[in-house]
Amino acid sequence: MLENCQRHHMVLGLAALTLLTILVLIIESRYAAEGGSARHRSQQFVIENNATCWKHETYTVVQECHPCSEFDIVSRSLGVCIHTHFKEVLRCKSGEIVTKSCDRVALIDQRNFIKFEAIAFLIGVFSYLVSYARDRFLSRRNYQRIERQLNRVQ
Repeated sequence: MLENCQRHHMVLGLAALTLLTILVLIIESRYAAEGGSARHRSQQFVIENNATCWKHETYTVVQECHPCSEFDIVSRSLGVCIHTHFKEVLRCKSGEIVTKSCDRVALIDQRNFIKFEAIAFLIGVFSYLVSYARDRFLSRRNYQRIERQLNRVQ
């Protein structure tokens, strides 16, 4: 079936699929960034509400969002590690140090996705080039065979 499609139709279809993918990713990222489940998230972390100075005061981040240890998750010694398995350490202006739950760093996920897309694109370009070279090689061989047959007849 692909043999019957013209090249510009295939490029147009591929461009449409690419735009649709980008549109879906933008909508998904905005929905996630706006906190589509913010209402659910505030109810989810009841255990960590023992120190909420970071909600009212300015704070500095002592440790960025990082995974909890396997011991913290299994033993449930830190309530913040139960839901997301990630924690962040903050120091409030009052001097209180708070460990709070956080989602996995979106930047890392985004970076991994971009790497995946780049690798998939490079593999696609490489596959196209190999297919194109193979097609040219087979066409050239076919033309040479036809030319030899025509030369034999004459």
